Amino acid sequence: MPSTEQKPLPPFSLRFTLEERAQLEQDAVGLSLGAYISSSLFDESLPKRRTRSKHPAKNHQELARVLAELGRSRLANNLNQLAKAANSGSLEVTPVRIFGGCAMS
Repeated sequence: MPSTEQKPLPPFSLRFTLEERAQLEQDAVGLSLGAYISSSLFDESLPKRRTRSKHPAKNHQELARVLAELGRSRLANNLNQLAKAANSGSLEVTPVRIFGGCAMS
């Protein structure tokens, strides 16, 4: 019985000179080149691209201090070693070991 589903179309590629590509990237203004070219060719309204805030932290000095302390504490390295041991099976992971024998509800 033949399938009624359509196969996805293969990708279509274009070659541009360095100058043409630079102009496209400048005109795209934060959009992917594919989205920009598609909307330009088919006269679609340009979608808004979601971007992260340039200033995620309100207090950059405090963030820098916290990150420096985290780096000095070697906590990330210790956590990575524990995860590696747990994933390799050399560390038995049980609720008692994880919560240190605390009473669980």
